[in-house]
Amino acid sequence: MKIIGITSTALLSLLLGIAAPAYAQHEQQGEKQDHPQEQQTKQQQAKPEQQHAQQRRQPAQKQQQPQRAEQQQQQQRQDQNKQTQQRAQQQQQQQRQDQNKQTQQRAQKQQQQQRQDQNRQPQQRAQQQRQDNQRPQRTQEQQRVERSAWQEHRSQHWDSDHRNWQQRGGYNGYRIPDDRFRGYFGPDHGFRIYGLPFLVEGGYPRFQYDGYWFSMVDPWPEYWANDWYDTDDVYVAYVDNGYYLFNRRYPNVGIAISISM
Repeated sequence: MKIIGITSTALLSLLLGIAAPAYAQHEQQGEKQDHPQEQQTKQQQAKPEQQHAQQRRQPAQKQQQPQRAEQQQQQQRQDQNKQTQQRAQQQQQQQRQDQNKQTQQRAQKQQQQQRQDQNRQPQQRAQQQRQDNQRPQRTQEQQRVERSAWQEHRSQHWDSDHRNWQQRGGYNGYRIPDDRFRGYFGPDHGFRIYGLPFLVEGGYPRFQYDGYWFSMVDPWPEYWANDWYDTDDVYVAYVDNGYYLFNRRYPNVGIAISISM
């Protein structure tokens, strides 16, 4: 009986030793199965919160997009205004530089012209003196004839009495060769009529200078001096396809003249 009792006790202990680890393993597996379900439940619960947070961010992002676009447009307008101002400043600066340059050029030309005039005046006076000395003295009769011819050819209303070559149908007299004209005629080559060979042809005064005969076609203005032909420097110019006699005292008035050999 003791042997049977001991054997029963041993078997019971063996069974308990085998069953305990198996039960513990089963419990662990049950816990493992429960954890994923809990995690899944937590994840499912967290999804609505994430969706709500994402939905809250979307309106904020939509509001920021127009703001960024407006800022970009504002920056573009500022850049365009800046560029426009820079171009305007550059244009103004260039205009000022051009104006200053033109002013300097005009001043230089005026100074150069003044120097040329100053250098030319003594030469002209010396040349005029030589010409006066070389001219034969006129007799009183010659002076009377010349004075009478000039006075008869004086205008009372020059503005209405004179006509330029265009109004006369164009110049059809002798033309001085260009190289000859540049060398002896024009504003730089003045002379006086006093003492030059003189004739009256068709009631018009006529004088000879440098080998050419110059006939007065227009009357001379009433406001010129009575003896301008003796005292004033004159020159011959080619203007608007015709020849004119100019008085240095009145450089804006040209008297139409005809030239012959």
